[in-house]
This record gives sequence, structure tokens and C-alpha cells, in this order.
Amino acid sequence: MASRGRKRGARQPPAEALEQAAAPQKRLRGALAEALRGAVAHLPVDINPRQPRRNSFEVSLVKEDGSTVELWSGIKKGPPRKLKFPQPEAVVEALKSNLA
Repeated sequence: MASRGRKRGARQPPAEALEQAAAPQKRLRGALAEALRGAVAHLPVDINPRQPRRNSFEVSLVKEDGSTVELWSGIKKGPPRKLKFPQPEAVVEALKSNLA
């Protein structure tokens, strides 16, 4: 009797393919952080201070009093998947409007 593990013909994708699949989100996250730092230099930018939601991207502003304002959420957007991730300019505009 065969073991209950993987199927005999199953092959795992190489690690490089997994890294390439995650690369667009990492690039977007870095570009967005740089855009926010450039727009408002005195604000600290934390990337994923807690576990992010699955299959989407969210940007929140935490004010000095501890309240949280959601600047952008891709939870209800898409398909296609690219709609779940914002353009940095849109998030910077939302940040500026919430700070004003």
C-alpha cells in the first residue's frame, strides 16, 4: 500500500518559481513605501506590522491618538488580480487628504 504523502507523479515547483511569483507584491510594497516616505518625510512607514490579509493589499494610517484610517484596500476589488494592488500615486493622494 502506498504512503498517504504526495502522489507518485507529483512534482513541486522549483523555489525560483515561487520567488518570482511573490516578486511583484514585494516590488509594489517597496515602491509604495518609498512614495509615502517621499511625500511625507516626518511620518514613519511600517510594512506589515501584523499578518496581512490573504490575496490582497491594504494601506492604513495610524494616527497619534491610536485610531486607524484605511487609505486603500483591495479586498473587494478584482478580478483581475492586478486591481487588488494600488498605484503609489493614489495612496499618496489619500494620505495627503487624510492629513489635511
